[in-house]
Amino acid sequence: MMFRFTTAGESHGRGLVAVLEGIPAGLPLSAERINAELKRRMGGYGRGARMKIEADQIEWLAGVRAGETLGSPIAMLVWNRDWEHWQDVMAPEADAPGAGGESERRRQVTRPRPGHADLAGALKYDRQDARDILERASARETVARVACGAVCKVLLEQFGVDIGSHVVELGGVSAGVGAQHAQVGAQHAAPLQVPRSLNAAADTSPVRCLDPGAEQEMIARIDAAKAAGDTLGGVVEVIALGVPVGLGSHVSWDAKLDGRLAQALMSIPAVKGVELGLGFEAARRKGSEVHDEILPGLARATNRAGGTEGGMTTGEPVVARVAMKPISTLMAPLRTVDLKTGGPAQAQSERSDVTAVPAMGVIAEAMIALVLAQALLEKFGGDALRETKRNFEGYLAQVRARTPKGAAS
Repeated sequence: MMFRFTTAGESHGRGLVAVLEGIPAGLPLSAERINAELKRRMGGYGRGARMKIEADQIEWLAGVRAGETLGSPIAMLVWNRDWEHWQDVMAPEADAPGAGGESERRRQVTRPRPGHADLAGALKYDRQDARDILERASARETVARVACGAVCKVLLEQFGVDIGSHVVELGGVSAGVGAQHAQVGAQHAAPLQVPRSLNAAADTSPVRCLDPGAEQEMIARIDAAKAAGDTLGGVVEVIALGVPVGLGSHVSWDAKLDGRLAQALMSIPAVKGVELGLGFEAARRKGSEVHDEILPGLARATNRAGGTEGGMTTGEPVVARVAMKPISTLMAPLRTVDLKTGGPAQAQSERSDVTAVPAMGVIAEAMIALVLAQALLEKFGGDALRETKRNFEGYLAQVRARTPKGAAS
């Protein structure tokens, strides 16, 4: 079966649906495990009132029985609790005509927000009310992505792959910690180390930052931005450990794993930049300071490439940095134009976050899990988990047989 996923639903609609195809039969799976990831997505200092309303949990619709996947499409549903306040606004049925022969729904959006999909979408789809655009363009859709990514995380764990993330920059404050920190250059004399149990450490911080000093300054800047009616962006680092060598391919542009990772991460709302390994820093260095030397035993002396070469994984950790711009909805709105009158106006203001950078890290984990799971199943196949594992073990034996014997360094 082809691996793919899709989502459906609007931010203030009845709920969100996630459909994931291609997961082999026999994978142990529970709603509790999916819900734990959804809860992580809801956290982070600077989130808005919406997170106090919702309590995201899935309902299985298809694809799981007796605690195991069936090999058929997995379908999950997350209800929107806020729907009860938006039923008249988001109702799918046509409105009854008013006294004048026309009826207008509440909460129409005719003053598009700079930085959001409002204006471009309203023009592209010929909509008078930009709510028809923003409801789907909202980051609320990522609830369904995280649910699909959570399933993929469970699958990847069966093959020794673990994915975590942490915030390395928020509101202009940089943390003195990161997998690429010492190689890119740090503001701190003694960079902190990234722990192996990354999420266990990062999730204890209100901003998911491993640097206590930077954490406090980030919180202070979030408070200041909130008081000013402004928003903040930042950067997260996502690390996948235990990824085997050879996922992806060099043979076609759309098979290259680094390109697939970049596309998946750039699809997250408000993400404007992705780096693998050294990223842009590699362009500023000489080749001798960029490439990862190969040691006896085929280990790498460094991981400046971030775990990919030639569109394939190298066997080193996959390391990506993901940059998120500030959220578009400002409580001190920017200038715009009213689509009804054509005249100048202040942009629409709705309930929003000051920052969602910590939550974006969880979403980025899910997107990387989806890409790696797809690449792993492409490589090893199998309709049942046991079959996939047999193929995986056979491949690892082949790689070990090709590994020269010798000193480790």
